[in-house]
Amino acid sequence: MNAYIPPALCGPASVQYRLSLTAGEHSARHIRRIVRSLLEEWELPELSDAVELGVTELVANVVRHVPDRRCSVLVQRLAGAGVRVEVGDGSPELPCPSAELSVTEERGRGLLLLEAVADKWGVGPRPGGGKRVWFECGTEGG
Repeated sequence: MNAYIPPALCGPASVQYRLSLTAGEHSARHIRRIVRSLLEEWELPELSDAVELGVTELVANVVRHVPDRRCSVLVQRLAGAGVRVEVGDGSPELPCPSAELSVTEERGRGLLLLEAVADKWGVGPRPGGGKRVWFECGTEGG
């Protein structure tokens, strides 16, 4: 299900795009294109690199760690110049960033990247079970 709610229907503070999918190896590429297009439409292209990297990491985590790979992606324009992205899935397993990574470690870097590019991020329960990992960019002037 794709749903774009235009500003004329809900006002600029709650413009959003929602997508439900079964993530595959090319899903992140397609979602990045959608995000880039939304940010251009919302006149926030300066957030594109950070938001695209963040959503790529969260979708990649679904592909790696969620057995059925089903997820939802919400991209929401916040009041002012901010954007919130949420990726929800049915897995109860919570992501945990590793404070100690070796140079050869292939896992655990995604959340560290997210921490570097997002103003804030977190994890919370998803209605109906599972979790929702979210991040915001452009909310703290950075």
